[in-house]
Amino acid sequence: MEVTDIKEKLSDTSEGGEINVLLIGIYPDTSEEKQCDVSLAELKQLAETSIGEGSARSKFFSITQCRKAPDSATFIGQGKAEEAAKLCFDNDISLAVMDAEMSPSQIRNLEDILNKYYDASSEKHVRVIDRTMLILDIFAKHAVTGEGKLQVEIAQLRYTSPRLTGKGLQLSRQGGTSGSIGARGPGETKLETDKRHLQRRIQSLRSELEELEKERLVKRGKRQKSGIPTAAIAGYTNAGKSTLLNYLTNAGILAENKLFATLDPTVRSLTLPSGREILLSDTVGFINKLPHGLIEAFKSTLDEVRFADIILVIIDASDPEAERKTAVTEEILNDLSASGKPTVYVFNKSDMIDVIPPADVAEAKDAVYISAKTGEGVEKLLEKLDRILADSKIKAKFVFPFDNQSAVSYLYKNTSVESVEYTESGVEVVALVTAKETGMFSDYLAEDI
Repeated sequence: MEVTDIKEKLSDTSEGGEINVLLIGIYPDTSEEKQCDVSLAELKQLAETSIGEGSARSKFFSITQCRKAPDSATFIGQGKAEEAAKLCFDNDISLAVMDAEMSPSQIRNLEDILNKYYDASSEKHVRVIDRTMLILDIFAKHAVTGEGKLQVEIAQLRYTSPRLTGKGLQLSRQGGTSGSIGARGPGETKLETDKRHLQRRIQSLRSELEELEKERLVKRGKRQKSGIPTAAIAGYTNAGKSTLLNYLTNAGILAENKLFATLDPTVRSLTLPSGREILLSDTVGFINKLPHGLIEAFKSTLDEVRFADIILVIIDASDPEAERKTAVTEEILNDLSASGKPTVYVFNKSDMIDVIPPADVAEAKDAVYISAKTGEGVEKLLEKLDRILADSKIKAKFVFPFDNQSAVSYLYKNTSVESVEYTESGVEVVALVTAKETGMFSDYLAEDI
């Protein structure tokens, strides 16, 4: 598959025009049929997000098949592919999306079958893409900052590189497989040239991204040295993460009822009811079957979750699939080595449900029910953050040199200082501090207390 092939396949979803779409999924046994339907519904949302304004005028069709394993040639079986071809021809479908990742040969073979009823000279054509290609397209559209654009392009190139194939007489190989000088034909040369070009481009982008990552590390280091605790807002895409950050901090970031409306992380300061300051960071939304390449490309961004002191898992309380999506979020957090931290489950959009569980039930689950749109329940969330920070404190004694009064002032301002004593060896301060503050002043930490 050429690089231009992928861009061409996605071009129909990038113009905001009306387009009829076929969604295709398979499930291994009858017990998974309902889950397959749920996944296709999410795939439809992804397609609508990619199409944009034209999605309201577009028509969506679906085909599913129960089979233990994908067909090696066409992913779905030959008979089901024939059925899909007839459906495409009868309903003027121009894009078919598979709810899984396909090999280049599977895409090519299925595309050939879906176009069997069209004349070769016809302008109409059914394009086939897979779920990964669709998500990459959405990320490419929504990346705003330089870092976000670099991350998306790296993910796209990583996906494209192993899928390059030569085709046609002009790319044919010559000279057999002896490996002698001059034995390799123009086809192999062009293919290798394309792959080397992609690898060079990936390396170039990685170098640019590494420079931006250094800046992010410096900023993160400054935040850690400041001793201000951090809370990362994580969760399934479209659960309301950006809306919550906007409500709490007036961040002014885009918040739409779309999948992956925002990709670029935002860090804002928030003052809790106790008067203590905390930093909130918004992160890219999670989704089932999130391409591994995207996780790798957005690693520096997702590290905001890994280094946070508290994680707020945002859940759409009105979503019937909330439990499944929460499980996906927890799985991704575990993959990011971000599990095990103090976690608050924030059920957002509570204004859209009929019954909110009693406070004691929510408290038992470390959950808070809020509406980031109306502000309902937000005060309870802030109080919970205050309690978590208070509970995480330990009593510690520090001995500071007399010329390091700034450290003593910091503890007075940001912790609960129990006592201060001026001794011959320095200023002894006993205070209730967090693990972060213990780390900040580890050189002055006394063994006894």
